Amino acid sequence: MTIGILLIAHAPLASALRACVMHVFPDADQGVLALDVEPTAAPEVTLDAARELVQQLGTKQVLVLTDIVGATPCNIAQKLVDGLSSKLVAGVNLPMAIKAVTYRNESLDALVMRALTGATQCIVQVAVSPPPQLAKENQ
Repeated sequence: MTIGILLIAHAPLASALRACVMHVFPDADQGVLALDVEPTAAPEVTLDAARELVQQLGTKQVLVLTDIVGATPCNIAQKLVDGLSSKLVAGVNLPMAIKAVTYRNESLDALVMRALTGATQCIVQVAVSPPPQLAKENQ
């Protein structure tokens, strides 16, 4: 069973993340949808749009990924999920979204853990070497 994934975030983040995911997984276009929350949109209207997207996914289970805890997109998503057939994870980033799509055939609880792991394990400081010219000047 494949789990549907709904990205809900401040505009244009949800669509941008979906576009990146589609670059890697073009076959997942029906199973990953995005809702950009516009600053002037009424929360009730956005919630209705989110409900429609969940229906479009056509799956029994949905993982909702949102950006910031306490912000409007997350507040809307909280009203959307039930904690049983749908789960909500905040703090979405591209590694989280990619990991979620990669493992969307696992159980919903396992998928939540995969998404959290993907998000946190990819936040690292990357060591860089100075360009050769700068390295010589600093010696």
